[in-house]
Parts: sequence; C-alpha cells; structure tokens
Amino acid sequence: MRVDAGLAKLLGLSRTAVAAIADADDVLIDGRVVGKSDRLTAGAMLEITLPAPPQPVTVQAIPVEGLVVIHEDDDIIVVDKPVGVAVHPSPGWTGPTVVGGLAAAGHRIATSGAAERQGVVHRLDVGTTGVMVVAKSESAYSALKHAFKERTVDKVYHAIVQGHPDPIKGTIDAPIDRHPKHDYKFAVMNSGKPSITHYEVIEAFRAASLVEVHLETGRTHQIRVHFSALHHPCVGDLTYGADPTLAKRLGVSRQWLHARQLGFHHPADGQWVTFTSEYPDDLASALEKLRDEG
Repeated sequence: MRVDAGLAKLLGLSRTAVAAIADADDVLIDGRVVGKSDRLTAGAMLEITLPAPPQPVTVQAIPVEGLVVIHEDDDIIVVDKPVGVAVHPSPGWTGPTVVGGLAAAGHRIATSGAAERQGVVHRLDVGTTGVMVVAKSESAYSALKHAFKERTVDKVYHAIVQGHPDPIKGTIDAPIDRHPKHDYKFAVMNSGKPSITHYEVIEAFRAASLVEVHLETGRTHQIRVHFSALHHPCVGDLTYGADPTLAKRLGVSRQWLHARQLGFHHPADGQWVTFTSEYPDDLASALEKLRDEG
C-alpha cells in the first residue's frame, strides 16, 4: 500500500494528516525518509514521529446573531440554529458557535462531555439551519445521549433536491464513510457505518422536489450524501454535485436543508415533546421561486 493509505489505516488518522507527517520527513522505512506516495514494504522497519497534540479548544462566549431559543426549562434548551454557525468549537473553526452563543446569553448548560462540547447531544452542519436541543442538566445529557444512540428521537428534515426521486417515498439504506480522496467529504462506501434515511416527496416542481426526511441514523452529512448518491443532490449543495446554475437562479448559497422538527421523550418526566422550526428567509425565498416556476 501507499504510505498515506497504509498509515491512515494503521494509525486511525485521515490521509491528509498522514500526508502532513510524511511531508515533514517524519516517516522512515529502514531508516530512510519516504514520501506519502512511496510504498510500504513487508518486513521493513517503520518509524513514525507524530506531531505534538493540538491545544485544547475552548468555548468563547460570543453572541450569535439569529440564534433563537425556542424552549428552555431546567433540563434542556431547544434552539433554532442559523446558517453559518457551528454547534461547538473545533480545530480550524473560528466562526460563531451554538455553545458560545448560549454562554454569551447567560444560559447554563451541562458540564458532561468534552470541554468544547459540553451539553451537546447532537449536531447540525454549519450550513444547515433548524431545530436542535442542548442539555442543561447532567441527567438530561445522559438521557438524551442514550435516546440518540438508541434512535428513539424523531429527527425530521425538509430538503429540496434536484429532479424527482423515484419512488416518491422510500428508504435509502447505504453505509457512509469518509471520502477516500477528500477528507472534507463523505461518501457511500462498503466500509462505512450503517446509514438509513427515510424520505417522502411532499411537493414536486419542474426542476426539483421538496422532500420530508426522517433520519434513522445520524451520520455526518447523511442526507446530503444519500441524495447525492441517488443523483438528486440537495439544491445548492455544490460540495455534493448540485447544479450551480440552479442554485444561482434560486438565490441559495448553501444546501437547501433544514432541521424542521425534533421530537423526543423529555428527560425530566418522559413525556413526548415536539419542537418545530420555520424555514429561514433564504430557503423560503428559493421555495417560492420554485412554486412560481411551476
């Protein structure tokens, strides 16, 4: 195998990370520096010098414009996340975050979880808007993490996808793994984790369809990857093959994907609760343009 592919499997790192180690002359085979495209040889002595671990990411309490609290009680905070906001800090991300926005607004959240992800029980992509829940109490954190793991949470998304899915109601059952060539993307791969998406077309237009999606699993980019694999990418999702001309015509600069509704058993009393988010202006405007076109 190539050095980058083999070491990525051996170390559990991305190929990009391994390539950086090789580019720094920190991979040796039998005492000789090798590059990322060189080949690993059976029986050879392999030496790798790993870089220093990254500094821990801290939460900065910075107000987030457009972050709306839909519901709050002693155990949970339900928010409507705007576009361009990450859920929590991560290496390389310098923009606004949900946890930072809540901290700036004086909201207390659970201390369970990694320091930068305290209270976070699920995530939405930076470019995806909509409803999500954050745990305030430690008991709520444990209960909600368990609920998401056991798939007892009802996660409903609305998406506008290109073309017309056939059948108009169905299930996409295809494993997802990190893309073999691009670390920032994911793809349907036999080596991936089980991923199941249920969908139904609720409105059809000339060039696209509005679909309601129920996620059974919650893989990164799952809806985007699954519909791209069907050759019906989310409108505006240029990363996964959407038509830039259609996106420009509809005035969308990100994927048309919205976390519409979230239902779960409340961690305090077990009662089923449901929260809904309205479409933000950019998505609502694109939808109206499609309706006007017929």
